[in-house]
Amino acid sequence: MSSEVFSYESLVHAVSGAVGSVTAMTVFFPLDTARLRLQVDEQRKAKSTPAILAEIVKEEGLLAPYRGWFPVICSLCCSNFVYFYCFHSLKANWLKGHKSAPATDLIIGIAAGVINVLVTTPLWVVNTRLKLQGSKFRNADIHPTDYSGILDAFAQIIRDEGVGALWNGTFPSLLLVLNPAIQFMIYEGLKRQLRRGVPRELSSPEVFMIGAVAKAVATTITYPLQTIQSILRFGQFKDSTERSKLLSSLRTIKCLLVNRMRKYGLLGLFKGLEAKLLQTVLTAALMFLLYEKIASSTFRVMGLTNNHYKKR
Repeated sequence: MSSEVFSYESLVHAVSGAVGSVTAMTVFFPLDTARLRLQVDEQRKAKSTPAILAEIVKEEGLLAPYRGWFPVICSLCCSNFVYFYCFHSLKANWLKGHKSAPATDLIIGIAAGVINVLVTTPLWVVNTRLKLQGSKFRNADIHPTDYSGILDAFAQIIRDEGVGALWNGTFPSLLLVLNPAIQFMIYEGLKRQLRRGVPRELSSPEVFMIGAVAKAVATTITYPLQTIQSILRFGQFKDSTERSKLLSSLRTIKCLLVNRMRKYGLLGLFKGLEAKLLQTVLTAALMFLLYEKIASSTFRVMGLTNNHYKKR
């Protein structure tokens, strides 16, 4: 088992995934800014993504769409490194040379997602706070924060809210491991269909399209929980005081979902979906494209090309 878990191949996948995701997110970062504002600021009217970005630039300056870029990129790099490493090392250990199947990809994706959530949630809590700091909100109930950087944000959250606050939104995040799990299941399944049993490197358009389709489906299915996750990470919602953390988390999620539906109807659960789909589909498609090219080039240099495709 240790040879599959600690292997150069898993490391190549992890580094390729991290580099691809960081590059793709940098390109489409303003779209994520628009999505996050619509999720967190309930008083902001849902408009087209270009209209939201135009408002942000007008009110807060030209660089506002890139506010919080560094902490997001740090979190994303760590998160994708952990996810890709766990996914491919667990898959190599599970399959041991046999062909994969959709159900296998889904189970392995969920396991990798759980590990990733538990390890990287504190980074995402801090990155959400920093990204929204200094924003002009329509909702008067949102309290401003004053963090000087990543380390200061960690220190202030621990001091003022306790260590547990760094794992705000963990429960919906654990539920949301279905997002990358579904994404990877569809992506790996479409790759197998395109190859039709022949080990070959997919073309760039093929990788881009199946990456986009996989992410679009996964995002649409899980979007209401992503909205709740963003609200909890922002730290402006007061949790219930129940002793049971699990019951408290379930009641919090239920309360946020019900309140949002009462205020805005069923469509309120999908506020910002256009911006999210535009950002996440393009980002995921570019990420998978870069990931596949970096990984295949590295394996080619290592002389592992044929073996690499046969395992997948």
